[in-house]
Amino acid sequence: MSKRRARGVRWTGVGALAVAASMAGCSGRERAALPAPPAAGLDEPAVIEIDLSRGLPESASASLFGPPSGRTHVQLVQSLRALSGSPSAKGFLVRLGSARLAFARAHEIGRILGDVRASGRPVVCHADEYNNATMLLASIACSKLWLSPAGQVDTVGIAAQLVFAKGLLDKLNVDVDFLQVGKFKGASEPFTREGASPEARRSLESALGGVREAWLSAIVEGRGKEELREALEDGPFAPEEAKARALVDEIGDFESATEDAKKLAGTERSVPRFGGAPRDASLSRSLVDVFRSVSGASSLGTPHVTVVPAIGGITMSAKGMPIGSSDGIGERELGQTITRLTEDPSAKAVVLRIDSPGGSALASDLLWQKLMRLRQKKPLVVSIGGMAASGGYYLACAGTKIVAERTSIIGSIGVVGGKFAVGKALADIGINAETVAANPDPQRAARAAYMSALTPWDEPTRARVLASMEAVYDLFLKRITAGRNLPLETISPSAEGRIFGGVEAAGRSLVDELGGLERAIALARELAELPADAPVEIEQDEGGLLELLATGDEASEGSARAPDRAALRERAREAMASVLLPEWLGVAPEVGTFAASMAPLLAGERALTVLPFAVTLR
Repeated sequence: MSKRRARGVRWTGVGALAVAASMAGCSGRERAALPAPPAAGLDEPAVIEIDLSRGLPESASASLFGPPSGRTHVQLVQSLRALSGSPSAKGFLVRLGSARLAFARAHEIGRILGDVRASGRPVVCHADEYNNATMLLASIACSKLWLSPAGQVDTVGIAAQLVFAKGLLDKLNVDVDFLQVGKFKGASEPFTREGASPEARRSLESALGGVREAWLSAIVEGRGKEELREALEDGPFAPEEAKARALVDEIGDFESATEDAKKLAGTERSVPRFGGAPRDASLSRSLVDVFRSVSGASSLGTPHVTVVPAIGGITMSAKGMPIGSSDGIGERELGQTITRLTEDPSAKAVVLRIDSPGGSALASDLLWQKLMRLRQKKPLVVSIGGMAASGGYYLACAGTKIVAERTSIIGSIGVVGGKFAVGKALADIGINAETVAANPDPQRAARAAYMSALTPWDEPTRARVLASMEAVYDLFLKRITAGRNLPLETISPSAEGRIFGGVEAAGRSLVDELGGLERAIALARELAELPADAPVEIEQDEGGLLELLATGDEASEGSARAPDRAALRERAREAMASVLLPEWLGVAPEVGTFAASMAPLLAGERALTVLPFAVTLR
């Protein structure tokens, strides 16, 4: 039996430390059994508290000094259904704070809690500030909306902000050589134009229009008040005005909302079950489960569905990314997981949860091939979260079935590539560059250094690169037609870089169903002919202090070699920088993810399948 490095596990006591030390040389990714929380602590009637004030990530980010937190979207989806089935759960209280949630995640959580509300049990929401996404969740889910007295309702409509740096690059005398295949493919425009092209603008407007209509309709239907359609895009609102416009029901602090929830539920007790502190004990695995998970036997021999998060920019390796989000899809890491699951007889189906703007075309294609091999052996259901754009959709199209939210962004089928040439800028400060090549022919000499950051492309080189990119684009289309089992004539009108909301993507056969992760899991069970209560496992990201103590790929199983202290310090510094630097600079996480998706250019890759711009829905 192969060993796997311990991930996402906290032990106490001397014996646990000994086990941790013995596992430090192992490699791989943790297979974390999904918790089954309904019974623990619910022996008496109670209101269930769900705290989302710290956000709801798709996957647990690695912590430098500990394991990933237990507050991911995957865990909440499973926990809510289990908790709502408990007869002792008399109602739910959702604490939103001022959280910024992704639209797709908010939509699904709202629907699940909306089912509780429809059953006659109260669901109360409290927020310090409602924004577009949290208003979506609360309107679908909650029978009563509370707002802090000093808060506001910040629903101002949906928009994407695009940043264009051509003027700055011109002033810096930087040559920008970018090519694109697909007239709607505008990923180079921030560097080559001072404003969006008509094609890119039309594509973005269409996608945002679909998301907007889904957002408005869900809130109006959830609240049962058509007059909200106009108010929702007229914010921000102070608390009293928000109440007068029927956006919220009550104004008060969280304690007042708690008492109201208990009164409506007819109980004197409320218990925390997700997020916040103390940590929900029902989400913690027993010590036996921990050791079974570490040994790779968490569901040994038990047929189950495995959920695999694929979050962030796509690169050849997600380790050591110098910029952008700490999340990332590495072909090396994810590919190993896919291969293992392909051969795992107990994993009867796989759900690939994608939230990615794309990235490396090469990594995307390598992963597509591995996913198709997995699909030949067992059902592969793709669940699209916030987006599956460009390279993200490259992966998605390998699915047996694709499930997306109405508020997901999908498409951007196209290729972009290029480089920055800073030779002239360096010359302005007295630094000159000269190319020396073995071939004396000037054109050949220029071609030999075509990926150099010191010189721009000449026209023959641009023509060669364009031909190469066109081949990548043609391959992209072939992968989609093969994965979706559709003729090219069906796919082509949706290509050339165009992006869509979930509803239009479904109409264009880019996805099979509208729904969230829960529906994807249910569909995976159906396709695998598993019972409705078949267990589900999550492939969690590597992380925590144990990773820093391990020696990485150089440490073979059973190796006793001590880790290089300088290397550990450097890895710790990079980890801290990748997490903290975007916050210091005031950069939105989406911008960091976009930067990470463009990072393969720095590694010399010439073609990317990446979403144009850093699209942030507010």
